[in-house]
Amino acid sequence: MAEGANAEEIYLVEPVMRGIIPLDQFKPSRSMRREINRAFYQIRTDTAFETTMKNCARRETTWINQQIIDLYCSLFDMGYAHSVEVWDKNEMVGGLYGVAIKRAFFGESMFSFRKNTSKLALCHLVNLLKQNGYQLLDTQFITPHLASMGGVEIPQRKYLQLLKNALKD
Repeated sequence: MAEGANAEEIYLVEPVMRGIIPLDQFKPSRSMRREINRAFYQIRTDTAFETTMKNCARRETTWINQQIIDLYCSLFDMGYAHSVEVWDKNEMVGGLYGVAIKRAFFGESMFSFRKNTSKLALCHLVNLLKQNGYQLLDTQFITPHLASMGGVEIPQRKYLQLLKNALKD
């Protein structure tokens, strides 16, 4: 993380209480399911990774600086970082990005320029993770937005055990 968009230094954060979304318990609300079924937006993966990151950083305060963008773009080039993007024709209106290692996905940030578009991206991500045998969706922290989608906090000790299992061959 960085202290802000113009910060020169970055640092690691290891929360004592870790945010996750249990994949087997994830259930979007009825209104969200209707939104998904409407299929008004197009969902794409990995077509505009750097733009997704920059959109995530477009807020009053951000922890994403240029050094972080450069590092994650390198991870993307190596096949570890991924984006889920919500498009309205040729305009990206929501999305998220994170890092995938074995059966763990580490969600880093999300954004929404239109109502529910980050939730649409998250629903699509969860479906992809389930289809591909992932065991862990790490959100680092829990926000009210993530809690409304099934996010919970767990002690670091429990998180480390889940992580260990997800990283096994």
